Amino acid sequence: MDIQRIRTEVAQAKATFPNVEAYPTSNGDISVKAAFQTSAGNAYIVQVDFANYPTRPPQVQVLKPALRSNTVHRYTNGLICYMLPAMWNPGRHNLTFVLGRIAKWLNKYEVWCVRGTWPGAGWAH
Repeated sequence: MDIQRIRTEVAQAKATFPNVEAYPTSNGDISVKAAFQTSAGNAYIVQVDFANYPTRPPQVQVLKPALRSNTVHRYTNGLICYMLPAMWNPGRHNLTFVLGRIAKWLNKYEVWCVRGTWPGAGWAH
């Protein structure tokens, strides 16, 4: 984990997403919590964890409100699939990119809740 890179990226991400805060974890790592408001006006709080970052993409879970148990584009461990891990490029992608993908995922989730179909492309998990 590149802690200095994460600190820099948190500072940069706050310019686009003002509701972002970094927290130390019990094992000395950093975790980020972010608040989002969707286009429908609903608020969400997510947690971004940086295991093996930047080699691997951050892992994201929605903390509040709870997602439906049958939510698509979510792994069996509850983490959301905001992009295919094989598409992650540590030279191009950063926390701001991840937060943008999370915002998109949350809006698609709300469409899925209403229509029953996920808008856009999708792969099985």
